[in-house]
Amino acid sequence: MKRFTILFLFIVLIFRCQTTPVVDVYLIGDSTMANKPLEGNPERGWGQMLPEFFKENVRIHNHARNGRSTKSFINEGRWQIVLDSLKSGDYVMIQFGHNDQKDYDTTRYAAPHGAYKNNLRQFVDDTRNKGAIPILLTPVMRRKFNDNDQFYDTHGDYPDVVCEVAKEMNVPLIDLHQSSRELLVALGPERSKEIFLWVDPGKYDRLPDGKQDDTHFNEHGAREIARLVAKGLQSTGVKLKRYLKNGQK
Repeated sequence: MKRFTILFLFIVLIFRCQTTPVVDVYLIGDSTMANKPLEGNPERGWGQMLPEFFKENVRIHNHARNGRSTKSFINEGRWQIVLDSLKSGDYVMIQFGHNDQKDYDTTRYAAPHGAYKNNLRQFVDDTRNKGAIPILLTPVMRRKFNDNDQFYDTHGDYPDVVCEVAKEMNVPLIDLHQSSRELLVALGPERSKEIFLWVDPGKYDRLPDGKQDDTHFNEHGAREIARLVAKGLQSTGVKLKRYLKNGQK
């Protein structure tokens, strides 16, 4: 009986492994999405927290890097590395804009209706040519309030361009720009600091002088933004949403 039970469990395990597909998701983007060092560092990218929202058969490959724009990500060969790894059925989540708008830096600047739009189109075309599925995301909001405690956007035309490309090329879209705006407005000027890198001096080894950063997230904030991404995935038609954990659907 014991031998039969062990054999039965072994067969069940093999069956489960065969019927539960491994799903590979590649992330490309900037520092708001990127993995950050864990030790002595409060900063996290939302892509770093995204695996918490998916079942174990989903593998997140986070290729987002600090300071990158669509232009520098391509020119540094980072996109080619991702492209060489892609296979049919994989997903690529694409979020840029924070650094593309830095017109003082020729290595990163990509005009919204020029190079930025063309680079997004390239990401989409290249992904599809490998049989993979692109998902476009508008850039996540920075925390900006004026003296009257009114929230304002700093991204100019970049979010609209992402929406234009998504519509033009029939690409699934997660409007993180809008959903993160709603979150920050709901939190208000003071409580919204709780999700960004507002750190007192002497608390962390990597930030001995403290920091007041309205672009990058702490762990709590990165998790909340990842939650918005998971929620936004539900409004798309992509099969990837099937693999969200219970309670995230």
